Amino acid sequence: MTGSPSMLIRLSEQKIYFYKGGQLAGVSPISSGREGMATKAGSFSVTEKDIDHASSLFGDYVSKDGTVLKREIDVRKDSRPPGALFDPARMPYFMRITGAIGMHEGYLPGYPASHGCIRLPQRMAEIFYRHSSVGTPVKVVP
Repeated sequence: MTGSPSMLIRLSEQKIYFYKGGQLAGVSPISSGREGMATKAGSFSVTEKDIDHASSLFGDYVSKDGTVLKREIDVRKDSRPPGALFDPARMPYFMRITGAIGMHEGYLPGYPASHGCIRLPQRMAEIFYRHSSVGTPVKVVP
């Protein structure tokens, strides 16, 4: 398939549709933002791509030997235990669309569960990453 890529995310379906030249090229399940951290609807575009991205906000606090001291923390809300290190959440195949929100490989429990990002299965995250570029349009609808 040839042509410019674009993506459509349907939050109510928890699916993403990938188009090339206006033709549907792929569909994948997603997990979008959970209650209180919902993924915003709107028209966006990919503004950054980072194959090995790590969160600057979310992750775990760990000891120097790597033992998890506090899991799934938000550095803006959770105080760091004495001597703890921040271990950021990995977000492979990250494609930023607005602010701290992007699409990336992640766990899909079958419902909205993220901090606002759009999680994709590993294989689809890699395919969409490789076939899009900075500037690719992304539309998010309820």
